[in-house]
Amino acid sequence: MSFQGKIAVITGASSGIGALMAQMLAERGAVPVLTARSERKLGEVAAAIRGPHAVYPLDVASNEQVSETMRKVIGQYGRIDILINNAGYGVFERFVDTSIETIADMMDINYMGMVRCTKAVLPHMLEQGSGHIVNIASMAGKIGSAKSTGYSATKHAVLGFTNCLRQELAGTGVYLSAVNPGPIDTPFFERADPSGRYVNNVRWFMLKPEKVAAKALEAIERRIPEINLPFMAAAGVKLYQLAPRLFDRIAMKVLNQK
Repeated sequence: MSFQGKIAVITGASSGIGALMAQMLAERGAVPVLTARSERKLGEVAAAIRGPHAVYPLDVASNEQVSETMRKVIGQYGRIDILINNAGYGVFERFVDTSIETIADMMDINYMGMVRCTKAVLPHMLEQGSGHIVNIASMAGKIGSAKSTGYSATKHAVLGFTNCLRQELAGTGVYLSAVNPGPIDTPFFERADPSGRYVNNVRWFMLKPEKVAAKALEAIERRIPEINLPFMAAAGVKLYQLAPRLFDRIAMKVLNQK
């Protein structure tokens, strides 16, 4: 796919890889449509983008806001070519210490937010016979670790949804990709790990946000169904699938850094 002139909606575009993907898409000739809850932060990101773009404040937890925002985008541009479901957050706590409300909210944002946006956009992509949806999941959706019960469950849900919908879309001209990164050096951890302990323990392993953003765009360009990174984590997934008990014995100390 060429990005030239494509209308690309990005959720969670006010920081991190969402903001970077918006900038990279603009540089490649696309029209990024930035969405997130914070209008102020969206404005700061948008100020650095050269070329046509749009900003829409959006809470993906609201059925009404999602439907209305996608209608406005289609009304403004006539179509949506790319949807990047990137909005989400994590809280790293032991399950016994995490409230039901926190777990439910993570599921509502990380999983149901993606469902709402996809539900609002997909009929239009099917009608036009083209489009690409990218769901930013996580290696946490492949391999669990302590203090990630709520967050990891949301990403397992994202991957289950993605894998099933990909089969439904076969032959329609609409493509679906999952991007599963390990820990990324972004503001995500300001909320997930306020103590900084986890970040300090895995800093050597953390991905640069520019690399993840570039890989997400590569998934669109080359219509890649799934991208797992870094390589070490992708190899770990293979081992986990083949020998889960062995993997747990080998990797438990490495994974449990929270």
